[in-house]
Amino acid sequence: MKKTMLSLLAATAILIVLALNWTGSAHDKSIYVAKNGNDQNEGTKSNPYRTLKKAASEARPGTIVYIKEGTYKERLSVKHSGTKSRPITFKAYNQDKVVLTGEDLKNVEGDTFLVNIDNKNHITISGLTIQDLTTDLKDETVIGVYVTGSSSHITLENNIVRRIETHAEDGNAHGIAVYGTGQMKDINIVNNTVEDLKLGWSESLVLNGNIDGFSVSDNIVRRNDNIGIDLIGHEGISNDPNADYVRNGTVNNNEVYEISSYGNPAYGEDYNAGGIYVDGGENITIDKNTIHNCDIGIEATSEHAKQYADNIQIIENIVYNNNYTGISIGGYDEERGGTINSSITNNIIYRNDTKGLAGGQLLLQHDLKDNVIERNILTAGPSRIYIANYFTTNHDNKLRRNVFHKEKGKTGLWVWKEEEFTSFEDFKSASASDSKSSYLDPMFENEIDYDFTLKKESPAKNIIE
Repeated sequence: MKKTMLSLLAATAILIVLALNWTGSAHDKSIYVAKNGNDQNEGTKSNPYRTLKKAASEARPGTIVYIKEGTYKERLSVKHSGTKSRPITFKAYNQDKVVLTGEDLKNVEGDTFLVNIDNKNHITISGLTIQDLTTDLKDETVIGVYVTGSSSHITLENNIVRRIETHAEDGNAHGIAVYGTGQMKDINIVNNTVEDLKLGWSESLVLNGNIDGFSVSDNIVRRNDNIGIDLIGHEGISNDPNADYVRNGTVNNNEVYEISSYGNPAYGEDYNAGGIYVDGGENITIDKNTIHNCDIGIEATSEHAKQYADNIQIIENIVYNNNYTGISIGGYDEERGGTINSSITNNIIYRNDTKGLAGGQLLLQHDLKDNVIERNILTAGPSRIYIANYFTTNHDNKLRRNVFHKEKGKTGLWVWKEEEFTSFEDFKSASASDSKSSYLDPMFENEIDYDFTLKKESPAKNIIE
């Protein structure tokens, strides 16, 4: 009897020690893929599989799939969902250079992708280079990463997506596309590079449809011939028309540059591409991004009549040297929707309208209601236009504590409800700007190098802070 009790005590002690030393892991199985592997192997580190297809078929909740260095001429289609406590991850092994190429996928009608997550949950794709998928067909849409259906709890991180191209005159291509036909939640697109795309009518990085909860942060989006980051609603993507819009998310700390539709066969010689664009989204914060050398820096509106970009917070962004305008809200004509209950706050809006297209630094268009524009610093570009407002269809918008950069020997121009003003005081009166709004030199630390830190003695500090 004593011996049995001692044994039980010893076993209990061992279990306690094991428990204290066990750190736990969300992944309880590893699968390996390598160019010199074989799908008849066990998928272990020493005996890896050869194909992504085999690894995807075997990856169940709690699996991490390590892909070793090499160029894989195949697509990755995720076959199974993970769970909250046991997600499925596909990632480059030990930061190896892993390339998924579409160079052998030529002119297949329909949607053609290199990575696909369709109606799957708790999935991460990490550290892959996804490239070289092209088409000449009007009826084919080529996509680097395509997330569809009701997929939720998805993370795309540390990937490079490049050279996804349509060469058709009315074609479509996406770098990363997330389409919520069913309800999606918790979509995270973090620290990716999306570059050198030919997009036709489509977008570099897009969330569209029924998506409730997302983060797009720390990405680089560059050198593409249509919209950089796009958040879309009301296009008939969702199975539920009442929830057919992107909402409740953040676009934070991204760098977006050299985004222009000029020369894109779908647009010809128009400068229409936004760096960051909200088209019918709701409850979205766009903050601390840097957008330059695009057509439009940031735009928030809806392209659909009687629909709105609603509660869009555009905060602490640096927007400079864009072709048409810095920040734009409202519909581009009276057949579009508009922007409501939104704010443009504490942004640096510097020398945009570089092509002299009369968009100025801040473009206020059709159907604007209950928006606040405050504590921004605006420096005029070649057109000398600070605010361009060529519509009268806006009301109950407030302009407060904005600083308009006064430059020695240069004049300024403000357009308010179709009327032009060369006098700041006259504009201030017409727009009902508050008494703190000012026309002065903000004294940037080093604007030649785009350092917009204010000098210690800057008179703007007391206005915008």
